[in-house]
Amino acid sequence: MRGKFWAKAVQYRQADHGCEKEKHSTDGGNAGVRSLDTTTVCKHLGLPSYIHCLMLAFNSTASNWPTFSFIGIPGLEAARIWISIPFCVLYLIALVGNALLLILVTAEQNLHEPQFYFLAVLALTDLGLSLSTMPSVLAVFWFDARHVGLDACLTQMFFIHTLSSVESGVLVAMAFDRLVAICAPLNYTRILTHATVACLSGAALIRGATLLAPLPFFLRTFPFCGANILSHSYCYYPDVLNLACGDVSFSSTYGLVFVLCTFAVDVVFIITSYMKILGTIMKLKTQDRNWRSLHTCACHICTVLVFYLPLISLAVLHCYTQDASPILYTTMSNAYLLMTPLLNPLVYSLKSQQIQAALRKRFWVQRVIAGE
Repeated sequence: MRGKFWAKAVQYRQADHGCEKEKHSTDGGNAGVRSLDTTTVCKHLGLPSYIHCLMLAFNSTASNWPTFSFIGIPGLEAARIWISIPFCVLYLIALVGNALLLILVTAEQNLHEPQFYFLAVLALTDLGLSLSTMPSVLAVFWFDARHVGLDACLTQMFFIHTLSSVESGVLVAMAFDRLVAICAPLNYTRILTHATVACLSGAALIRGATLLAPLPFFLRTFPFCGANILSHSYCYYPDVLNLACGDVSFSSTYGLVFVLCTFAVDVVFIITSYMKILGTIMKLKTQDRNWRSLHTCACHICTVLVFYLPLISLAVLHCYTQDASPILYTTMSNAYLLMTPLLNPLVYSLKSQQIQAALRKRFWVQRVIAGE
């Protein structure tokens, strides 16, 4: 079937005055590769054969797509096995901690409240972030496997940025939860229903996936020149875009629009929510009630800082410090995607009394809060 199909395609090619083209690859001194001009060969065929032709051409050129190289920690390549040990420990703590939060919220009846449902979604997102970056990071340090194909790179990039957007959206939902709990406590159960929690969580996921979906297709349209060495141990959109050849102004603008529509809007809403919360607390009469009300927001404030500070720092590095030390890039990139999944379970375990009670009940874990 395939042989008959290509025989027919060759006949059309010959009738078109020899439209066969020869492509030469200069990357790595590879020899020239002779291939059919897909448009010329396929344009005379019927629709089913045309689609089949394009699929075959796509498969035949997939091996010529660019590959990218990850970096570990520059200057410490010889110690990569030893460096992998703390990374393994940190990833293990992050995975176990977030899985433990999911188990607690699912199993404990007294944690079946909107704020803990949002915490479970946050833990699930952190698990996804950890699993998205862990293969490439550990492959670099364990096996010195530094090369990744275009498809794998774009897939990892999509999940990293989508889950980051989802996490930012969940933080907004948690801020809304605290806003209603403190500013309108009598209406809390009426506003924050299970359906509301599901809608807010689903909206965060749909927003992230929808806005991120075009980015891999944008990057597919560009040729990549040079050594294609990434600044991180994973695929990060601004980093990959910097390696593209040609006019990337539209893709760069779209990336900026994505940031403004997600992280910038979310930060504004979170800040506005806490200004409203602070104003409401200041109107309360007793000092004790002020501190008790503010304490309910402490975990969320810590989580917001843990998420946004590394994110903003990494964005500033990419935009304004092109000549920064590679070690600084590596440190900030790992902090951006590793510290958030690592610290969120610890913050809630140390600051939330309900989580501590659930831990003692299920796993007989003693509290480790200083002074108690």
